[in-house]
Amino acid sequence: MSSLRQFKATDLFNFNAINLDSLTETYNISFYLSYLARWPDLFSVQCTPNNNLMAYVMGKAEGKGTDWHGHVTAITVAPEYRRLGLAQGMMDLLERVSEYPYDGYFVDLFVRRSNKVAIDFYTQLGYSIYRTVAGYYNGETENEDAFDMRKPLKRDVNRESVRENGENFIVQPHEVQF
Repeated sequence: MSSLRQFKATDLFNFNAINLDSLTETYNISFYLSYLARWPDLFSVQCTPNNNLMAYVMGKAEGKGTDWHGHVTAITVAPEYRRLGLAQGMMDLLERVSEYPYDGYFVDLFVRRSNKVAIDFYTQLGYSIYRTVAGYYNGETENEDAFDMRKPLKRDVNRESVRENGENFIVQPHEVQF
């Protein structure tokens, strides 16, 4: 049995096993702490009964008007705990919090175009590709495109936050603003 709880600053000393994954974006400590200070209810960790970290999700609320939404900045599960439904539970929590108390119109995230497993996972959760961000991820030898995937929340009654064939709607990174 595992437990889902809010991330604590001291978790930063124990999450390398989760974070050291080639598809997981890593940030400096001040970045994690700024999220923890500003959006503590959108930053959660899944733990074993012995309090070992299994997974985490980090998000924020951003935008204006009908672009007000929850954003998944990072979600990752340690290799030995994958395929247990942890990511789905953490995404459900982030979506619920984005809806209440934040009253967002949608939840969005960016995913590498090459990360087929993640794209399929998010699609099963109800996300769809809103647009392609050309060269969003900076690599050592080349940049990689990202899909901006979105899931409308109840507030978006007309589903204005999603579109058909979003993978064909290409923007540059500097055009992504909220």
